[in-house]
Amino acid sequence: MYPGYQYVGHETISVNKPVTFEPQHQDTQPGLENLMNPRPISDNPDYKGSGKLENRVVLISGGDSGIGRAVAIACAKEGADVVILYYSEEEDAGETKSLVEHYGRRCLPLRGDVQQEAFSVFVAEETVRQFSKIDVLINNAGVQYPQDSILDITSDQLHRTFETNVFSMFYLTKAVLPVLKNGASIINTASITAYEGHQELLDYSATKGAVVSFTRSLSLSLASLGIRVNAVAPGATWTPLIPASFAPAKIKAFGTGAPMKRAAQPFELAPAYIYLASDDSGFMSGQVLHVNGGVIVGS
Repeated sequence: MYPGYQYVGHETISVNKPVTFEPQHQDTQPGLENLMNPRPISDNPDYKGSGKLENRVVLISGGDSGIGRAVAIACAKEGADVVILYYSEEEDAGETKSLVEHYGRRCLPLRGDVQQEAFSVFVAEETVRQFSKIDVLINNAGVQYPQDSILDITSDQLHRTFETNVFSMFYLTKAVLPVLKNGASIINTASITAYEGHQELLDYSATKGAVVSFTRSLSLSLASLGIRVNAVAPGATWTPLIPASFAPAKIKAFGTGAPMKRAAQPFELAPAYIYLASDDSGFMSGQVLHVNGGVIVGS
């Protein structure tokens, strides 16, 4: 279908089948999908939409690649127009736009820094100008910088991690909230690290714990408005953030510690977001869905 894309059947991606990756590294975050080997699988050809998000408008931060791209594609299959926010990854954003349009929906890529509150204000205004409304907000942008010790985490790194992973959610939610109506949905991307921790990702894990608490508190705050707030906590997932974070030697066995012995591909996360975005989860708010390859964690 599209150059560089892999489409696999259930016989290739299956439970308890270890999957290894080529050692690789990228020097900048959040990373480029078009440089990865193998490329992440964002589109499941077996996934057929059924109009769950027909004529809705979905806004996704970090929507150019990884989980964000997979969710954008699934939203398009379900009938939604999509706005994707990205930092500087022009080629990745262009590919995602083409994939969304391939399924007959509109896609608006907006480039900017989610750490800046002014960008969120611009995003809300531009989305309404182009599409007249916003029905679903997916706060998905994130970075992580592994360090061996808390002594190695600089003030600059700490600020960047929290500003990207937590502050951006506050900024974007504040900017979009006046536009959201009864029945709207907000979905935040948390992480398994919020529950298990991670010895090399102290600041990242702390931000994801904050995302869980933000999700729960925001759900209580917005319940009276009829706006639902939930989160997805992915386990190890093959996205550009992985080669942009870890040394090549750690890439080969990435994800094999889970009970299912492998990392997820992004398309395997997308249905959880569709469920939370659609009316199927109309009685769910303040909750976290764990899509992590069988790891048992506290809720």
